[in-house]
Amino acid sequence: MTLRQENYQAMLIDKRANGVAVITLNRPERLNAVNGVMHHELARFTREAQNDPDVKVVVLAAAGRAFCAGGDFGGGGDAASLTLEEGRQIVDHILELRKPIVSAVQGYAMGLGATISLLCDVVVAGNSTVFADTHVSMGIGAGDGGQVIWPLLLGVNRAKWFLMTGERLTGQALFDMGLVNFLVDDKDILAKALECADKLAAGPQAAIIASKVPINNYIRSLSSQILPLSLAMEGETMRSKDAREAQRAFAEKRAPVFGKK
Repeated sequence: MTLRQENYQAMLIDKRANGVAVITLNRPERLNAVNGVMHHELARFTREAQNDPDVKVVVLAAAGRAFCAGGDFGGGGDAASLTLEEGRQIVDHILELRKPIVSAVQGYAMGLGATISLLCDVVVAGNSTVFADTHVSMGIGAGDGGQVIWPLLLGVNRAKWFLMTGERLTGQALFDMGLVNFLVDDKDILAKALECADKLAAGPQAAIIASKVPINNYIRSLSSQILPLSLAMEGETMRSKDAREAQRAFAEKRAPVFGKK
């Protein structure tokens, strides 16, 4: 199956004449938080891009003022129903995509939003972009791929700190610490991502693929060791008292009190 808009509800598909496909997360009213529909579509869009002969390069973008606020725990969202098996597919399929993928990240990129953007080959962010893996703030382990990509980009101890605390990174720190390739003015994020994609689309495709695939194969080898355990432990924490308290606190718009008996 190839990329076709009629097969997507939570994402917009824009295939351009030069072979660049812009995939836009399209739940701006929820800061593009991931519900069940978007979760399913995130698991398959890379497969369809790979199979589409009209696509050379993918740009992963988002509508509105945020890239992705993570799982949708409010406003009728169904984050609790997102399957761990499908979560692994999202990570594996991004890493298995042979064609280059560029992320254009504005505003918040939290939890799964941070993971999917950082797994891309090229990351473009703005001065106001905020990255954080916020699973821990919901009483949940960072099991959706954050434990794969954050250590590779930041180093092990730095990554563990940010994963264990959910602290945020923004502005120049994103570039200085190696999370993003390009840091630009907020208004130029998508334009810069498209500039990168256009350059890749105009290049020698076989050589470009041969240059990224072995590196992604290395990341996949790490992921095969990390992800099964991290997802299993995430699943355990989802059933914890702390997770239930975090969801109650979210609904009641208050800070959670962890460690309740």
